Formats: sequence, C-alpha cells, structure tokens
Amino acid sequence: MIRFVNPEFFALLLVIPVLIWWYFRRLNKATGSVRFSNLGNLKDIRATTSKKFRHLVFVLRMAVIVLLIFAFARPQSGIKEEKIITEGIDIMLAMDVSGSMLAEDLARHKSRLDVAKDVASQFINQRTNDRIGMVVFSGKSFTQCPLTLDYGILLKFLKEIHIGMIEDGTAIGMAIANCVNRLRTSKAKSKVVILLTDGRNNRGEIDPITAAQIAKTFNIRIYTIGAGKHGEALFPIDDPFLGKRYVPMKVDIDDEVLTRIADITGGNYYRATDKTGLEKIYQKIGELEKTKIEVKEFTRYTELFVNFLAAALGLFLLEIVLANTYFRKIP
Repeated sequence: MIRFVNPEFFALLLVIPVLIWWYFRRLNKATGSVRFSNLGNLKDIRATTSKKFRHLVFVLRMAVIVLLIFAFARPQSGIKEEKIITEGIDIMLAMDVSGSMLAEDLARHKSRLDVAKDVASQFINQRTNDRIGMVVFSGKSFTQCPLTLDYGILLKFLKEIHIGMIEDGTAIGMAIANCVNRLRTSKAKSKVVILLTDGRNNRGEIDPITAAQIAKTFNIRIYTIGAGKHGEALFPIDDPFLGKRYVPMKVDIDDEVLTRIADITGGNYYRATDKTGLEKIYQKIGELEKTKIEVKEFTRYTELFVNFLAAALGLFLLEIVLANTYFRKIP
C-alpha cells in the first residue's frame, strides 16, 4: 500500500494546465510569416526530426514539475505486519499405567490406557503455544516428559507408555506431587494438571489430599478424570491353556477423593465411561483453559520521495542537454 503524508501539495497540479495553455499561446505568437512566389518546391521538403519532436523539451519540463509535486507530497510504501502476543499455559498430564488400565470398557478391543493415549494425543495436537509435560504413575511415579513446546517429542514419549513399565499399584498422591514439582517454578499465568486414573490411592508416601493442598499453594489447578464404566468391566487374561479370555472385574474408582482434589485446587472432576465421553471431557478442559492470544497490527512505511526527486533530477538534466544541443535555437 502507498500513502502520501502531505497530499495538499497535489493542488499544485492545477498549475500544469495553465502552463500548457501559456506554452501554446506563446508558441502561436512567436510564429512569423514569409511570402513565396511559388510553394511547389516547398511541398517536397520533409519535416526534420527536431521539428517533429520540438515539444519534447516542454514535455520534459512538465514531467519534472509533476515529479517534484509528487515528491513534495511525500509518498510512502507500507507493509502490514502482525505482532502476536501469547500467554501460554503450562499443563502436566498425569497418566495411570497400573494393571487395571488393561480393562476394555471404554472402547471395543482397546484397553483403557490405549484409549487414554489416543485422546491425550488429540488434546496435545489441538494446543498451541502451551508447554505440556507428562507424568506416569502406578505403584510409583516419574516424569515421562518435562514441560516442552516440542509436541513431536511429547507424542513420541506418550506412544512409549505401556502397562508394566512401573511396579503395580496406584500412587495418586505421588503423581500429583511430581506434577507440582514440575510446575512450582513456572512463570505461566495458568498452571494445570490433568490427572487420569481408574482406581484409588493405595501406594506412595503422600496422600492425594495433602498433595492437592500443596498444589493449591502454588496456584496449580487440577482436573481429575475417572476412567471406567460403573459396575463391572471386562478384563483380559492370557490363559496358558485357553488363550486370551475375559473376566469381569469390579470398577473401583475413588470418585469422592478425585472430587475433593479438584475442589481444593479449583478444578473439576469428570467421569468417563467411554471413549466419546473422554474426548468430550478433554475438549471441555481445553475450552476452560484457553491460551490468550493478542494480535497487534502495524504498518511499516518506507519513504519513496527520493525516487521521485531522482527521476525529476534526471529528466531536468536531460532537458538541459537537449535544449542546448539537438533542440538548440539559433537567434
């Protein structure tokens, strides 16, 4: 885009028609007359090149004036740019990898852990400008991936999670403490833990309520998710004689403690009984924890008047040269 800082100078263009009128009026007055007895020989005389282009010097003069007027109007070329300011969120995903996550009640022929990994992967791919990390827990807890903006690495670590990587059990309190340790020094405006489990705390040195209170002191919000149907779920067993078979297993999710954890820290507790429900839960959490993005538009301008001045100077020098050589008038 091009703009003119001083467009009022364009009023000087009104002088151009006046100068043109004055030029031709003076030209007509300067015309003389010569009498000849016979004009026959004059018909064979062809006009010279200088005669054909005799107005070129005047045209150059007008062009110089127009270019100077444009230069005085101060043209500028602008390029629009955007400055994006984001306030990212730091999120720790805490994933239960205990043996009970083998139950296949959230989706057909898929374990709870596989479903949880699929939905968590979708959640990660939908985030932008947020640092996300991951903690896994069973009988113990450890960091699978620290907070990072490299979602490719995070998804790779998520894919590597499997049941049996940690001794069995459910250490919810330790998982929360591990997440708090990763988030306590964060400068992010919002610090969040999304904890998914299918059981109740039965291992670890820190109980879940104490861990939640510690999280609260660091302004960390915890969203808890209980994964599993109500009642009983089918649990796969590898029988050495009959092969893979399923046995019913009672679903034992500590809804009360998970609700208290969420309430203490200002989060919410959700119960997921199938994959679709789990997807909706992550979507709802994503809507609650939106990254603030502020877009500022500005235009960067480049001065162009120098180009017009250079062109005017060039044409003016050309006019002087032509007026004193090829189009020179002999008195």
